This record gives sequence, structure tokens and C-alpha cells, in this order.
Amino acid sequence: MRADRLLMILSLLQTYGRLSSRELANHLEVSERTIHRDMEALGTAGIPVYAERGSKGGWTLSEGYRNQITGMTIEEIRSLMLLHSSSIVRDLGLNDQARTAFRKLLSALPATARMDAEYVRERIHIDGAGWHPSAPSGLSQLHTVQESLWAQRKIRITYLSWDSATATERVVCPLGLVAKQSIWYMIAQTDEEIRTYRISRLQRVDRLEEAFDRPDNFDLADFWEQSTARFRSGLPRYPAQVRIASVSWSKFVQTKYVKIVNQSEEQGAWVKAEVEFQTLESARDIMLGFGRFAQAIAPDQLRTAIYAESKAIASLYESEQD
Repeated sequence: MRADRLLMILSLLQTYGRLSSRELANHLEVSERTIHRDMEALGTAGIPVYAERGSKGGWTLSEGYRNQITGMTIEEIRSLMLLHSSSIVRDLGLNDQARTAFRKLLSALPATARMDAEYVRERIHIDGAGWHPSAPSGLSQLHTVQESLWAQRKIRITYLSWDSATATERVVCPLGLVAKQSIWYMIAQTDEEIRTYRISRLQRVDRLEEAFDRPDNFDLADFWEQSTARFRSGLPRYPAQVRIASVSWSKFVQTKYVKIVNQSEEQGAWVKAEVEFQTLESARDIMLGFGRFAQAIAPDQLRTAIYAESKAIASLYESEQD
């Protein structure tokens, strides 16, 4: 523990240049007396650390005692600083390690590069959470999968698929983890094939002592890209022609489960387009969500479904007026 603390003191002094005993004690959550003993230990070990007197004094390292990271461009440093606030780091339980790593990175940068990195950190923060907070789903299972992945150990999982009413149990070999926005997936090898499992649908994960050999030709990024392409190609498609009010067009284009196939030029206050929904029910609900600012042109099946639902809604409110 003391060795870690001494390294942390060096990191802090390299980052901030000068810190008082009280500031160091607050950073490390120890007493000022402990800081003084640590400074004596650093001096005995030959580290050029000394105290400056005065109101702006404190502990500092001698000029020039600093590891330099060379070959890194300003853009590379900025990209690393932005990764620091990623929610992925939090989900994997690596918040403390990430903070320590970035403190060490800052301490080893030249003065000009360190100033630029601090400039980015002070002005850009990435918050990956949605506006409506919800309890993390499946994070305990994520940690178990992660540990088994590092140790290359088999796991026994109980998994509830989206298209099944009952969970199944099987032993798999975890090959990788993928985070798509805030949703985590496990890529694992079974006896038959390599499959994708959504972490939030894992009801139970037990780490086994049996090790496994990772396939030599397996590439996680390539597998995910091919798997995603297969998933998208298998999605249902419901083609339709629609007219959308110009004032609502930008919102319609960004609507989930709507693909714009062909857009005609604006006709007055309307935009005509060929689109693809996923299903008839999805198309009906999306169009109804835009109210009088959206009209289905074709197919007749969609027009009939929208009319029937609109009539049922109107009837519901009419009955309340009687």
C-alpha cells in the first residue's frame, strides 16, 4: 500500500508541480504526518523532492525530474482525454484505474502538452446516460463475464432469449465483450458455433475452473461487423409511400425504425418519400404519432389500418362527450 502511495505522490507532483502537505493528504486520504514520513522515504530513495516555504509553498520535484511521453500528437492526447469520461469505463468497474492512468499520463506529458490536455478536460465532458435514469441492468453478470474473459475460463450461463418464455442453461467460452451505446453483449463459443448473448438477459453466470483455448483465427471486431450485417439484413421490411409536412420532416427522418429509400422534392408544405418501416403495426403507430402532419399514400393496407385506428380513437373520445 505504501509503495502505491509513494508512486501516487510522484504522479501528483508531476501533474500539479507543487502541492502542500494538506493537499497531498486530502488527495490520498491520509494524515499530514504520514505525508511527511513518505517524503522522507522518497528523499532517502534518491528522489529529488523538497519543500518550499511561504504562503504559496509546498512539496515539489526538482526542475527537469519528469518522464516525458514523446511522439504523441495533440489530437491523440485530446482523444485519450475524451475516452476518460466514457460510460464503458464505469460499466467495467475501472473508474479508479482510469483516473489513476490519466493522472500518470498527464504527469509524464511535456508542459505544453499537459496544458492542452487540461484545456480539453475542463471544456468537454461526455455523459453517456439518458435523461431518464434507470437502474443498471445485468452489471453484476457483466463483471463475472469480464473476469472469466480475462482468465480464459468457461462459464455456465442461464439465458432468457427474447423469443422464449423459459430460460436455458449451457456452458460457453467467453471470447469478447461488445458495448453498443449503453447495451453490453457477450460473444461466446458453444459446442456448435459462436453466438451473441445480451448481457441483460443473463439471469445467472457461474465461473468454472475449466480453461479453454481461444480460437487463433477469431477477430472480435470482424465477427461483430459480420454479425451486425446479418442482423440488419434479417430485419423485417414494410415498404410504403408517405407525405410528411415540411415542418415535421426533420423529426420524421430521425425516427427510429424508419428508413428513407427515396425522397421527392418538396411539394409546397409537404415532402413525398418512399420509406421502409419494419412491420405494418410499426408503420401505423409511427404515422399516427405525427397526427395531421403525416399521410400514408400506399399501400392501401397501411391506409386502412391508420383509418381504422383513428376511427377507434375518435369513437373513444366521442363516447366521453355524450
